[in-house]
Amino acid sequence: MSTNDYVKYMTEQFVRYMDQPKEERRKLREQKRQEKPPFLNRWFGMLPLAISMLFKRK
Repeated sequence: MSTNDYVKYMTEQFVRYMDQPKEERRKLREQKRQEKPPFLNRWFGMLPLAISMLFKRK
């Protein structure tokens, strides 16, 4: 992919994003946020879950 193609692609993506209504952009952002796993699981895997289950048990 040449630099010119990359700039063209990025420009198209930016224009497509800016053409969307503001409410639709907010909905998409919220939807992406809800689909993400929790922060601790994303960064540290199952270890925080295991530790929290251990402390809840006691």
